Amino acid sequence: MSTAGTKGVPRPEREQQILDAAVAEIGRVGYAGLSLADVAQRAGVSKPLVYTYFQSKDGLYNGCVDRAATILYDAIELAITEAGGLSKAERTLDAIFAALEPRPHDWTVVFDRSHPDEGPVAEASRAARRRIAAQAARGVADAIGVVELTDPLDLSALTDVWMGAVTSLVLWWLRHPDQTAAQMTARSHRLITALFAAAR
Repeated sequence: MSTAGTKGVPRPEREQQILDAAVAEIGRVGYAGLSLADVAQRAGVSKPLVYTYFQSKDGLYNGCVDRAATILYDAIELAITEAGGLSKAERTLDAIFAALEPRPHDWTVVFDRSHPDEGPVAEASRAARRRIAAQAARGVADAIGVVELTDPLDLSALTDVWMGAVTSLVLWWLRHPDQTAAQMTARSHRLITALFAAAR
C-alpha cells in the first residue's frame, strides 16, 4: 500500500483529515445523509481520492466508527479500572469529555442509528456500541456494589440510565460548542454532587 498522500500530505495524515470531515458530516446528517462528495469538499480533497482511500461510503463510515469507538473504549477502560464508587463515575465522565474534545461528534458516530438494519455497517456499529455498553455495565456494577443492588434486571436498567445520562450530557455539549471539555468535566461533577445531595 502506498504511503503517498496528495499535495505533499502523507497518506496517514490525509486519511485522518478525511475521517475528521466524515465525522463532522455524520454528526450533521447521520449515515443516512452521508455524501462522499460533501466529505471530500469539507476535507478539501477530490471525491475520487476518498474512494481511493476508503472504497465506499460504508468503508468510510466504518472507518469513522472504528476510530471513534477505539478512542472512547480505551479512555473509558482506563477510567473504570483506576477508581471505584462515585469517583469512578466522575473519572469516566472526565475521560469521555477529554477523549471527545478533538471531535465531540465521535459519540454521535458510535451511537448513530440511521444506518441500515443489516449488513457490515450495522454489524460494526452494533459491535462498537456493545463494547461500550459492556464497559458501562461493569462500571455500574462496581460503583453500586456497596449498596447491594444485585438483581440483574436492576443492574441492566441502571446501566441504561447511566448511558442515557452520558449521552444527554454529550448532546447538551454539542448544542453548546463554546464549552470546553474541562468545563464539561466540572459541570458533570457539580451535577453528580447535586444529585447525590438531593437523594440524601
